[in-house]
Amino acid sequence: MNVIIIEDEKPAARRLGRLLNELNVEVSIMLHSVEESIEWFQNNEHPDLIFLDIQLSDGLSFEIFDVIEVKSAIIFTTAYDEYALQAFKLNSIDYLLKPIDDEELEKAVRQYQDLQPQKERISVDFEDIKKLLVNPIEREYKKRFTAKVGQHIKIINADDVECFYSENKGTYAGTNDGRNYLLDTTLENLEEELSPKVFFRVSRKFYVNINHIKDIVSYTNSRLQIKLNTFKEQEIIVSRERVKDFKLWLE
Repeated sequence: MNVIIIEDEKPAARRLGRLLNELNVEVSIMLHSVEESIEWFQNNEHPDLIFLDIQLSDGLSFEIFDVIEVKSAIIFTTAYDEYALQAFKLNSIDYLLKPIDDEELEKAVRQYQDLQPQKERISVDFEDIKKLLVNPIEREYKKRFTAKVGQHIKIINADDVECFYSENKGTYAGTNDGRNYLLDTTLENLEEELSPKVFFRVSRKFYVNINHIKDIVSYTNSRLQIKLNTFKEQEIIVSRERVKDFKLWLE
């Protein structure tokens, strides 16, 4: 299987390459921009599979295919929330949300390999995908949560939650009154319930509410530290793989 990675963040590309090597998948080359990718495709045999980031340093990766006819299967690597990615499913394209989970990566690779005996082609309508990313389908997100406090049920408004976080296998809501409530859910379930305009998953451990961010400061290893208005339980660090997408989300 001939595989390439198109990803402008070199540390993220190298990490993905290492994860693929652990699955005995050899990456032939890593490309980092639209311009570099176009030139490479014009002068090389197209690979079997492309791992493709959407937002590259010099534009959207879709611009590559305005020039080049796609002859490869594609697995997108992206930080766009899953509801903005319904067109990907409609076009039979797989995708992985950043930061990439090794188990999800293995599942995607196995899924691609299972398709190969049937020689199934993937039909890609990039225009539909671009339209959906620019104008995502509107949907209702969860506005309230409940937590058990002794014999009582506490109603928590989503707007009052500064962050959601995991600790000791539990999931907590840290609210703007300085309280922390144990919820009967997981961060993975919250991914489907939180508005991506308001909440961002900065690491495997934390979602933060943009309306409660007090300060953002540089941290070690090209990471960022977030300071919220009242939450003081733990440091909130934006993982290095998420820094670029976090900055885009802020805008």
